[in-house]
Amino acid sequence: MKRFQLQWQITESDGNKIIKDFLKEKQVSKAALTDIKFKGGFILVNGREQTVRYLLKVGDVLTISFPAEHPSEGMKGEPVPLHILYEDDYVLVVNKLAGMSTIPSREHPAGSLANALIGYYEQKGLQATAHIVTRLDRDTSGIVLIAKHRHIHHLLSEQQKAKGVKRVYEAFAEGVLKNENGVIIQPIARKKDSIIEREVNQNGQYACTRYEVIDSYQSFTHLKLQLETGRTHQIRVHLSYLGHPLVGDDLYGGRVDVMKRQALHCCELSFFHPLLEKHLSFKLELPEDMRKLI
Repeated sequence: MKRFQLQWQITESDGNKIIKDFLKEKQVSKAALTDIKFKGGFILVNGREQTVRYLLKVGDVLTISFPAEHPSEGMKGEPVPLHILYEDDYVLVVNKLAGMSTIPSREHPAGSLANALIGYYEQKGLQATAHIVTRLDRDTSGIVLIAKHRHIHHLLSEQQKAKGVKRVYEAFAEGVLKNENGVIIQPIARKKDSIIEREVNQNGQYACTRYEVIDSYQSFTHLKLQLETGRTHQIRVHLSYLGHPLVGDDLYGGRVDVMKRQALHCCELSFFHPLLEKHLSFKLELPEDMRKLI
């Protein structure tokens, strides 16, 4: 099985730094260094093993090899097809279809995106487990960003916290919205006595959703939405709070006579690739069930 490695050739700007400081600048976490030291990884300079106290010189080739990753117990790889939009040595971008869970649950223990990823990695001979950066609800379709290693997941999660990972959604909301665009700022909390449902609650976490109207129809409005925060069910809860729940979202008051799932689709994703050091962006058209509704 192929392990995850990173390699750098030391330039003048990084000469006379110890490996520990150099790796800190590259955002290799303390936890990752501890794993390398105690769980089977290694650090090489010019092919020879060194400690993090080694003083780097211009021209040195530094290689770090991370320990092998193993899926958690009970997480099995499955031959579920993946709709891959982009892949390199570090990340995957996929189109998740409606009806596929992101990770297994008690109600849906198999057939998840995580199961499909592990099956794919096993087929490719890649020593990895599922690191899903941008999750979607089971019945939400669209673009999902995946890291192929814990370290990449760490880098992208830090980027998410700094609002560097951008996602745009399209949705169909019940009724006709009065304003062409707007911002919904309402805190969200778990609903009392429910493990699934959320609600607007003044004791909840800050949540902000921006929307603009793409088009209005007799019984629903086609919206484009961006999240400033990433609370569970945020778009669904905020639109329901406005009195315009998503079409098909029976959990939050939407009609199910024209769609059997919430009409929500992640249509755009952009982020800065931390290893290739360039911006990547992806777009995806509406799925067939939402196009049919128009």
